[in-house]
Amino acid sequence: MLLLSPISTSLPPSFHRGKLSRRSIKPSCRVVAKAKDNTETGGVLEKAAIAGGLVSTPVIGWSLYTLKTTGCGLPPGPAGSIGALEGVSYLVVLGIVGWSLYTKTKTGSGLPNGPFGLLGAVEGLSYLSVLAILVVFGLQFLDNGSVPGPLPSDQCFG
Repeated sequence: MLLLSPISTSLPPSFHRGKLSRRSIKPSCRVVAKAKDNTETGGVLEKAAIAGGLVSTPVIGWSLYTLKTTGCGLPPGPAGSIGALEGVSYLVVLGIVGWSLYTKTKTGSGLPNGPFGLLGAVEGLSYLSVLAILVVFGLQFLDNGSVPGPLPSDQCFG
C-alpha cells in the first residue's frame, strides 16, 4: 500500500539524491483518432438530390411569386413542360424534406453535407421552400378562399 510504505520505496531513486533527472518516456504505441469525413462524395441518390434541389427551389420561387401576384400557378408552357416542371419541383422538394426528416429521426442529424456542402445547402433551401409554400398558400387561401388545383383551370389559362 502506498500510504504505509516508507518514503524510500514510494519515490523514484533520482528524487532522493537531490536532483531530479528527466527521462523521456517513449510511447509503446501510437493512438490515432480520426473523425468520420462527411465531405466524401456520396452515391447516386445524393447527386440526384443535389441536381434536383438546385433546379427545383428556383422553380418553386418563381411559381410562388406567380401565384401571389396573379392568383394562378405557372403557365403550362409548350406541351405542358413548364407546368410539369413546376409539379415535379414541388415533389422533389417534399422528397428532400422527407428524406431529411427520416434521416434526422434515425441518426439524430440531418443529411450529410455532400460534395462541396451542396447537399446541406439543398436541404436548407428545401426547408425554406416548404416554409414559403405554407406562407403563400396560406395567404392565397385567406385572399381567395382556396388554393388553385394542380391542373390548369379555365380561370387562369382559359
